[in-house]
Amino acid sequence: MIAARDLRKQFHGVEVLKGVSLDIGKGDVIAVIGPSGSGKSTFLRCLNHLETIDAGDIAIEGETLASTDAAGVCRYVPEAEARRICRKMGMVFQQFNLFPHMTVLQNIIEAPITVKGMSRDAILPKAEELLRKVGLLEKRDAYPSRLSGGQKQRVAIARALAMEPDIMLFDEPTSALDPELTGEVLRTMRQLAEEHMTMLVVTHEMNFARDVSTAVVFMDQGEIIEARPAGEMFSDPRHPRTRCFLEHML
Repeated sequence: MIAARDLRKQFHGVEVLKGVSLDIGKGDVIAVIGPSGSGKSTFLRCLNHLETIDAGDIAIEGETLASTDAAGVCRYVPEAEARRICRKMGMVFQQFNLFPHMTVLQNIIEAPITVKGMSRDAILPKAEELLRKVGLLEKRDAYPSRLSGGQKQRVAIARALAMEPDIMLFDEPTSALDPELTGEVLRTMRQLAEEHMTMLVVTHEMNFARDVSTAVVFMDQGEIIEARPAGEMFSDPRHPRTRCFLEHML
């Protein structure tokens, strides 16, 4: 579903991705863990073109998004094609990014109408079903200011799903939430995993990484240090940096 090869990215001369490679198969739930500043969120943002890579290759479902030639020049496909490829992926951010002047329902139907050209009548049943799925149908006419953080994030997940992506990317979706609100968001994500949605999740929630993900990737200082099946990563981490990180997190 995603093939990333030797991704490199600099900000102001500082290399934040140092040759990151990862393959994600259909139905995989990959948790990306590691200390703050290790490049996890940058890696995610590069995959869906919110950031551009300096070198490397990215393919989404077999379609090339970016490639680097023998001379080391990285090129992206034309913008319209890049947008089409990136629509295969839904993104959920740390901050919910809901439109404050729109109701919950309007937030969900906006992108399918404006980006995919769907009619309101066509998307409305789908939007209501998604709200039912995340347990918020009764909030369809509420504005974001009337929702808790956990409710806002579940609306953000429903909004991303409304575009019918094949892959869901989550960038620390619970980090802005109070601990008691984290569980309701993680339950929604667990349900998606049970439905075999392909997911790449940057998270500090070690229980989710251990219990829900099929594999865990540990990043530090812009590199993937270790990538293992979830059970093996938590029971027998091989790299000293991984062991040290998990001892502090568990």
